[in-house]
Amino acid sequence: MSTKSSSARTTVEQQPFVIPDLTVKDLLSAIPAHCHKRSAFRSSLYILMDVVIIGGFYKLTRFLDPLIAPEYVELPHPYLYPAARFALWALYSFFVGLFATGLWVIAHECGHQAFSESKTVNNAVGWVLHSALGVPYHAWRITHAKHHASTGHMTQDQVFVPKTRSELGLPPFDPSKEDLAGSSVSEEVQRELWEALGDSPIGAIYGSLRYLIGGWPAYLIWNASGQSRYPKDTSHFSPSAVMFRPDQRGQIIISNVGIMLWMAGIVMAISQWGFFEVFRVYLIPYLWVNHWLVLITFLQHTDPILPHYRASEFTFPRGALSTLDRSLLGDLGSFMGWLGAFATHGISETHVAHHVCSKIPHYHAWEASDALRKRLAQHGIKLEGRPGGWAEVYRVFKECKFVEDEGDIVFYKNAYGLAATKPVFTDNTASDSGIEIMDKDA
Repeated sequence: MSTKSSSARTTVEQQPFVIPDLTVKDLLSAIPAHCHKRSAFRSSLYILMDVVIIGGFYKLTRFLDPLIAPEYVELPHPYLYPAARFALWALYSFFVGLFATGLWVIAHECGHQAFSESKTVNNAVGWVLHSALGVPYHAWRITHAKHHASTGHMTQDQVFVPKTRSELGLPPFDPSKEDLAGSSVSEEVQRELWEALGDSPIGAIYGSLRYLIGGWPAYLIWNASGQSRYPKDTSHFSPSAVMFRPDQRGQIIISNVGIMLWMAGIVMAISQWGFFEVFRVYLIPYLWVNHWLVLITFLQHTDPILPHYRASEFTFPRGALSTLDRSLLGDLGSFMGWLGAFATHGISETHVAHHVCSKIPHYHAWEASDALRKRLAQHGIKLEGRPGGWAEVYRVFKECKFVEDEGDIVFYKNAYGLAATKPVFTDNTASDSGIEIMDKDA
């Protein structure tokens, strides 16, 4: 986004985003048929792999911990011994949290019925895995299915729904001083918006950290960052919540039983081994899992280049294509990018295909993604974002502040009221290549 300033206004050259005009059949036909095949045996091997790797990290850490002592290694200062042990357990919690997120991904696939051909097996395995990670399986499965059905819909999507200008109490839109599309904004309006929203680095860091650390439980308990039309404090733990049908009450209760057993297990573990031991072995990796979940899903659905739709312009294909594939930890180099994808079963790297067909298991999602990208490229659509990591969360948090109350297709604006992206449409019969891109404002 290039910027031009005058004495009274700032004008930006916006990046075009091709609004898809594709059918579900167009998208599914691009994916090889065998990618839809699900195998309980093959899926179970990934659970075994994750558990073995996590157990290996635990055994290795247990083996190394007593060796960090004067009789085994000489360090220049006594305080370096506890510091080294702290670093060892910090590395343990990081890697275990990353691979435990892989278990979370498999549980998530169970909720989509992508683990096996059997609904009973899917729900049983998903309930066990998600309960063990503090997630109410059926409650989240139900709302997550609604998210997939209405991704990017301003009033139907379930999470990462942008706040509008009026919801944030910002100064009303003034057409004489700013463009609705966010391409030109007066200095006066920029100043007013910045004073209301703030854009300081410290504020962005604090907001990002709060989001990453507490965002997941806040969403489950209070619907934080969820659909604003729901009543205040709508909770995934309430069988009578508006998100659920009356016939789903029993499933929500079963989810809550899983959470109660999880909490009881933590209490029993603390009574047996002490709080500090449970804290470093399980609770810190558990917080890492929550962190990775929020980081991955936030960056999949939030970016200045992604559109959000109101009812008149929404279709399922447009919603499915309002998300991004990103290389998790790819900003830290090729090895860390490989590790992020391997540990989390490519959930960040193959997310667009997952939204096109959520029953595709992760081990087929790579091939499905490659095929889908080729088909989308024929229509001028590319949905690969910057690598996912902490720096990208910071950037996106700063750039995505609000959307307008008006408009059927809206993009995020920053703290100065400027939008990086504008919608363009395709005419599939207009040019020799079969595609012509048209600016909606033309």
